[in-house]
Amino acid sequence: QVELVESGGALVHPGETLRLSCAASGSRLSAYNLAWFRQAPGKADDERELIAAISSGGGIYNYAPSLKDRFTVSKDSSNNTVYLEMNSLKPEDTALYLCNADLLTQYSHSTRGYWGRGTQVTVSS
Repeated sequence: QVELVESGGALVHPGETLRLSCAASGSRLSAYNLAWFRQAPGKADDERELIAAISSGGGIYNYAPSLKDRFTVSKDSSNNTVYLEMNSLKPEDTALYLCNADLLTQYSHSTRGYWGRGTQVTVSS
């Protein structure tokens, strides 16, 4: 069993920066890949977009090409927390941002594994 708690979402203006956190806890946590997804308004759970994933070994993989130049994923293993720093935010970044833990490789549209409740990011002028 893995528990994921996201935080840091907010209403921001275009061009601003935001840092999200995902605190992970549970058994065999070190065996899981951790990832950030986002779910745009009106989209179903199986339409979630993978932003990037961090493997159990610490490598980052499957970065969304369209987001890689503005979004940075990192992990602090000392406190089992994954971060997502988002720069130059745009209105189209408005979404529910969710943390995921999976023993298998994560891809966009995945519904597998453990999920947090998400944290809402709204970008609006």
